[in-house]
Amino acid sequence: MKTLPTPIAAYVAASNARDPQAIAACFTPDATVRDEGGVHQGRAQIASWARETGQRYRSTIEPAAIDELDGGARLQAVVRGDFPGNEVRLAFRFTLAGDHIAALEIAP
Repeated sequence: MKTLPTPIAAYVAASNARDPQAIAACFTPDATVRDEGGVHQGRAQIASWARETGQRYRSTIEPAAIDELDGGARLQAVVRGDFPGNEVRLAFRFTLAGDHIAALEIAP
């Protein structure tokens, strides 16, 4: 697998550490996260989303493949945690802005 871009690697590390503030710091101040039908905008909402999902699922992200896209990347990953089946493969579509994430959409 290719090396993850720095902001994506930081996001994966912060997510696996279940550190909501470190997760939020990976994003631009006005970034958007779309996950499970919800939209979370700005670092404060992203930190709240990360805290809630971290407590609910206690998940980890294991990168499997990454594809570069215009302005970002799509990460295919195995996510393991406290949910039915305990393992799911998800796609994380990142829009990057310099050293930060401007948008993230998580989907099956």
